[in-house]
Amino acid sequence: MASVRSATRTGPLRPVAETLALMAAVSAAFWVVGLLARPLAAFLFVLSAPTVVQPWTLVTSVYAHAGVGHLLSNAVVVVVAGVPVAASTTRARFHGFVLATGALAGLAQVWLGGLLVPTGVVGISGAAFALVGYVAAANPAADALGRAARRLDVSPRVLVVAVGGLALAVTVVFSPAGSALIAHFVGLLLGVGAGRARLLRV
Repeated sequence: MASVRSATRTGPLRPVAETLALMAAVSAAFWVVGLLARPLAAFLFVLSAPTVVQPWTLVTSVYAHAGVGHLLSNAVVVVVAGVPVAASTTRARFHGFVLATGALAGLAQVWLGGLLVPTGVVGISGAAFALVGYVAAANPAADALGRAARRLDVSPRVLVVAVGGLALAVTVVFSPAGSALIAHFVGLLLGVGAGRARLLRV
């Protein structure tokens, strides 16, 4: 049993460091291509509608960033929230979670935000908010709050509304002006749901 665990688990810093390396490499490629041909950079790296035309951007858009400041701010969140998540799961699950939540959050921004104004997105912030949500929902304090709510016989509908309202407030407070609010909100909700379900626990 121990040998199997060691084969599937790694130290928490490794998948986080790999994520940071991917962010840096893909962002650098995005910037270089953008200097040479901006339409090509958008075609290769920016998630936009219709998504079926550029399906690879579901991946590249997660790791590409608009600038150094965008990259560094997201990197800080990935490190702070990513290390505790990576410590409780496998390398493959961590990377899968980051990519899946980042892509889904980006799709939400493109589809819902695009109802008002056509938009394209880059950046890992949706996944970063998902990591924050996972850490918040998977810790013992959240379990204690859940037990208290059950003892008080709080309606599940009220709980859902309360969690959604709190997630919206956190999204608005911690999202810089002009950022992808829908992606941040959806990422946070995905993380909270996954954290409550202990989706990444091994």
